[in-house]
Amino acid sequence: MRLSRRFRFEPTESLLRTKRPSGLITPSGLLKLVGHAAMGVAMGLAFALILMLADPSGIATIVAHGGNQGIAVFAGTLALTFGIGATLTGVVFIIMEDNE
Repeated sequence: MRLSRRFRFEPTESLLRTKRPSGLITPSGLLKLVGHAAMGVAMGLAFALILMLADPSGIATIVAHGGNQGIAVFAGTLALTFGIGATLTGVVFIIMEDNE
């Protein structure tokens, strides 16, 4: 008896996977990402405000030496950092949601 006859493999419908589009490309996926980015920016701005008001380690005095531009750069850096982090976290959440 030949080996190919004994171990013949026939793919069935249950084994074939259909390719679904990623949830990131859909309009609802992009809207979710924008929501995550907005939440991250808001959290970054709130964190910058708390740091400026609480003044741990003299951060406010260091930023104040830069004037209005220093405050804008400080707040913008924190907002951008938090926004990017929240957006990447949103990407992971959406991809994991698609896998379920």
